[in-house]
Amino acid sequence: MNFNINNDLDVNSNLDIFSMGFDDSKHDNDILKSQSQLLVDLKGEPGKNCGGFCKFCYFKKVDNSNPTPFGCKNCTFNIGCDYCTYSVREINGDFIPLPLAIQQIQNALFFQKYDKVNITSGGDVSFYPNLEELCKYIGNMGLKIHLGYTSGKGFNSIETAKNLVDYGVDEVTFSVFSTNPKLRKEWLYDKNAEESLKCLKYFCENCDVHCAIILVPGINDGEELRKTINDLIEWGAHAVILMRFANKTEQGLILENAPIVEGIETHNIEEFKEIVKKTFEEFGDKIRITGTPLYDPLTNAPFALSYEERLLKKLRNKIKSEATIITGNISYPFLKNIFKDTPINVVKVNKDISDLITAKDLKTVDLNELKDTVFIPPMAFVHDRIAEEILNRDGKDRMILRGIDKLSVDGEVSGILTKEEVLEFEKNAFEELIEKINFFGKPI
Repeated sequence: MNFNINNDLDVNSNLDIFSMGFDDSKHDNDILKSQSQLLVDLKGEPGKNCGGFCKFCYFKKVDNSNPTPFGCKNCTFNIGCDYCTYSVREINGDFIPLPLAIQQIQNALFFQKYDKVNITSGGDVSFYPNLEELCKYIGNMGLKIHLGYTSGKGFNSIETAKNLVDYGVDEVTFSVFSTNPKLRKEWLYDKNAEESLKCLKYFCENCDVHCAIILVPGINDGEELRKTINDLIEWGAHAVILMRFANKTEQGLILENAPIVEGIETHNIEEFKEIVKKTFEEFGDKIRITGTPLYDPLTNAPFALSYEERLLKKLRNKIKSEATIITGNISYPFLKNIFKDTPINVVKVNKDISDLITAKDLKTVDLNELKDTVFIPPMAFVHDRIAEEILNRDGKDRMILRGIDKLSVDGEVSGILTKEEVLEFEKNAFEELIEKINFFGKPI
């Protein structure tokens, strides 16, 4: 499964709130990875198919008894679709049976050749009851395996890890939190913390392991974080992504379940960025360090382009029309700098992650700041018609559009790219956005 929502990896198979600006990281964190990976979705739901909610899980306290749709770009005439009603809440149903998982693979291989199978889930793949049988089947076909997400809570014995490696698992995405078993027991409710950490160590020694650490202030940051990263380096982990814990609505909790943990004041944006920076300075020569929702010290993502004045000058010269871009707290300073001294103005709402902007957020926008053409994040959780009504409630007839899918990448994706690759990606993305602005905006 993909990394996710500031809190728990298992949110992101269907929703990515690491998105920056107009970043639609949503469906595929692998969008920039090798396209020879076949994604196999085992379904499953947080809290049900993961050994119980982690203490910090984004989906704790969510009432799914009568889900209300947000509206989104995937909706047609009516407000509500599978994505903004069910997928955003990871309402996927139970794990699929083994024969159906195998059928997914067989059907896909009939049309295309793959080198690796990425096993993902809305829960935790370590709790899939037939995981070893599935991996053995895949391995017998000569394919390598990526365990797309696991906390390891479902591994009761190191023998399981050994078997999985023998069957072809050579890449693992692991939610670590801490290598301190006491903290894992308390915060992940990991009943077998010692064994799951033994499995993690074995994976690190034998696989390409990407570790995620959700940082909870005063719990697993500071010296605890240093110890954890030292352990991961010693074991042979490939990379670590630090993830800011979200505990407020403006930080990403849009399902009316804030706070996740009472009494926790999370790191603000600058504090978190500084932790990532210092961690990189101390350990970056031994292990790849990135952060989400920001930042990647090696590539300057997201929005590495904002540091490149020569490239920015070329982009700004291509702007021929005016427009307004609505964004969130994290993207705002980057976009404001990129479009400095141009006819494009940037307006922010109090939501850190732009793609988690909802209709409620749009209602807070000062309409006097908006030009005739307005761009909202493509994955914003609001129906097109509602967005138009809200942003034209003063009687104006503004054109409301969604931006392009991706302007930048978060630390999870940038962690597999070079600085040059990130800049090339962003340059192409902003050129596409500017073309759209020139076409729909008011000429200057």
